Amino acid sequence: MTRAAIYCRVSTESQEAEGTSPQTQVEACLAYCKSKGYDVVYRFSEAYSGLSLERPELDKLRELVRAEAIDVLVCYSLDRLTRDPGHGVILTQELEKHGVRLETVTEDVDNTELGKLITYIRGYASKLEAEKIRERTMRGKRARAKEGRMSGAFHRTYGYDYVKVSQKNGGRRVVNETETSWVRKMFQWLVNEGLSTNAITYRLRALNVPSKSGKIWSRRSVQTILKNPCYTGKTYAFTTAKGRQQFTRPQTDWIEIPSVTPAIISQDLFDAAQRQLRVNQEKSPRNCKHEYLLRGHIKCRRCGRSYVGGMSVNVRSGKPHAQLFYRCIGKKKMFAPVERCRNKGWSAKRLEAMVWAELEHYLSNRDLILNELEKQRRDANQQGVFEAELQQVERQLKAIDREQRQLLQWALKGFPSDQVEAENRRLNKARETLAARRIELESQLKASQDAVVSIPKLESFIERMQSRIPLVDNEGKRQVFDMLDITVWLDGETVEVTGTMDPEDAIVHTHS
Repeated sequence: MTRAAIYCRVSTESQEAEGTSPQTQVEACLAYCKSKGYDVVYRFSEAYSGLSLERPELDKLRELVRAEAIDVLVCYSLDRLTRDPGHGVILTQELEKHGVRLETVTEDVDNTELGKLITYIRGYASKLEAEKIRERTMRGKRARAKEGRMSGAFHRTYGYDYVKVSQKNGGRRVVNETETSWVRKMFQWLVNEGLSTNAITYRLRALNVPSKSGKIWSRRSVQTILKNPCYTGKTYAFTTAKGRQQFTRPQTDWIEIPSVTPAIISQDLFDAAQRQLRVNQEKSPRNCKHEYLLRGHIKCRRCGRSYVGGMSVNVRSGKPHAQLFYRCIGKKKMFAPVERCRNKGWSAKRLEAMVWAELEHYLSNRDLILNELEKQRRDANQQGVFEAELQQVERQLKAIDREQRQLLQWALKGFPSDQVEAENRRLNKARETLAARRIELESQLKASQDAVVSIPKLESFIERMQSRIPLVDNEGKRQVFDMLDITVWLDGETVEVTGTMDPEDAIVHTHS
């Protein structure tokens, strides 16, 4: 049978006013225990302030809890056990530690205002403690990493040989000349030729290039190489963690180990490779049966969804004729189950000819291109502004952390719970606003950094294209769309072309 203890308390100055005499409380608690089938083995009753944790009968009760002599503690209401939320945290944690449930006769403990405040304080305190443990753990790992000692699966990195820690000058990578030459070729195939990860995999197989394990090359192995920053000379520890599956940790948890990996490609080449990987992913044909020149480059101005290619068959003079078109995926029920998009579809032939005519005119205008390149250079010079504002946002977020820690101290000292909760809501709202601004600034900073890397490459590409615009085939046109990061926005009869270079006359008005 469940062993129960009853605890009743009154404040000498408020007993009559509250109408909760010790006898009334005891009778209510006994009736409650009887209805639950509990065996009442201990009874405690005293006249003492609920703001004090040092009470004779409460001390005896806590001794029983620590001895695990009871299974449940029953009080008339939560404020009979304590009126101080800080003491409530101490007592409820003590009960949980020894497997003792807390129940009250008149209310649900967790739904009372005092119970909510105790739960809030405990949750926030647990969060702070978890952050402290994590910070101490990461500090220790960081200290070991700064010693320059590598461990784990570093020895399996293609392009390098690993010198064991036990050997002279160990715990580092050295270049494997044979493998390194193939690493450089993989990055060059990706960036200079625009090959997909699959195409690079098939080329390695065709050339009989040996892998690290001696097994046949897989797409996953190639992609791992192309995404690994170690080839620029950077080495990070603690980049992954294991739960049910292995996952990548946030970059803030990564710890750099300096001077243990020699660089074999430049940072610029690596950055260009990451952009090309993103382009390849976005522009993947996904088993497309027909050639759609603008595939992956068209957006709906009304609903923001993508336009996709399709085909209709018309019968003319008894013969079927196929016609390719683009339409918003928002017209399909599976993508817009509530309200379907009403934006019009477009003939693929007509739209492709219109967009290419605009780009052909643009690429032929040397003065316009020079002006746009100069504008990009000015935008690229905004890095310092973005970095300064990002640092300011980070400082404001840290200030909010400090304020919430102070808020916890207020709660522990018995500050009114409604004011504590209101202030906490204000701080959380401010945190959300700053976090959104941080994401925006990080995006702007990245775009500015990318511009610094891409402008020379863009200039060279446009110079090559200008000499052969009239002869360019569909593959060459798609390279132009990809290089200029072209997006075609459709809204009824209006076509708007935007991209890395955004000429003022890129909006085309047409009427059917």
